[in-house]
Amino acid sequence: MTQSARMFVLGLALLVGAAFAQDLEQLERRLRSVGTLIESSSAARQIEGSGVATARERRDNARLIHREAGFALRAGDAASAGRLLDQATREMMTGARLAQPEKVAGEKAKRDFEARLDSARALSTAQQRIMQEKGGSNESREAARSIERQIAEAEKLAAAGRIDEARPIVDRAYLTARVSIESMRRGDTLVRSLNFANKREEYDYEIDRNDTHRMLITVLLADRKDALSMMQPFIDRAAVHRSDAEQRARGGDHDGGIKALEESTRELVRAIRAGGIYIPG
Repeated sequence: MTQSARMFVLGLALLVGAAFAQDLEQLERRLRSVGTLIESSSAARQIEGSGVATARERRDNARLIHREAGFALRAGDAASAGRLLDQATREMMTGARLAQPEKVAGEKAKRDFEARLDSARALSTAQQRIMQEKGGSNESREAARSIERQIAEAEKLAAAGRIDEARPIVDRAYLTARVSIESMRRGDTLVRSLNFANKREEYDYEIDRNDTHRMLITVLLADRKDALSMMQPFIDRAAVHRSDAEQRARGGDHDGGIKALEESTRELVRAIRAGGIYIPG
């Protein structure tokens, strides 16, 4: 290769590298911007003040997808990060629209169901993608099958006009997908090394994770009263650990609070499994 050709190739490589760095910098700014949209924008305040459960759930979904975008960006996958940020923004905007008051109760119930169904489908897709990335344990595969069955059952009931019966089933599918995703992501070093600025922030994450598992139990027990006796010992132990965590956090011991919350969530996983839903733990 001639001297001039080598110089041309070197110059081209430098230009490509500079463009890639600029793309990453732009995505970093966008990641922060979407984070602001989710946490402190007028849309966020509208959702927070509305009292509309499905709007808040869309915001929670946006948070989860935004977290995935951060993972992708820090792994250097700009294309995936960009797509995930688009999805997080759409989820947030849908949540803002859902936060607006509805005039007709029946139409609102239908819209709420369709919003939850969309979220359940999106999280089901994400759950399967992460499961494939990690090789897929028996529990995660069983969770994926359970989620798909519940979505199909909810769709069938809704098509027959039985929205009231379909709603708790799609709720269960949505929450199963969320806890499965969070459980599979739990062991990632990315969560530990990149996502928490301090122990208080990690404690808040564990509170959210614990709350999600508790919500799944509430939905599960709505139509599985027969499972309560099998689940109750685990639920009781989880409550003791949760109380211990909150007490430690009030005293400033967030590290101890995190450990207690992890124990609480492990007991909730056992309760959920006893109720017939097999999720990664």
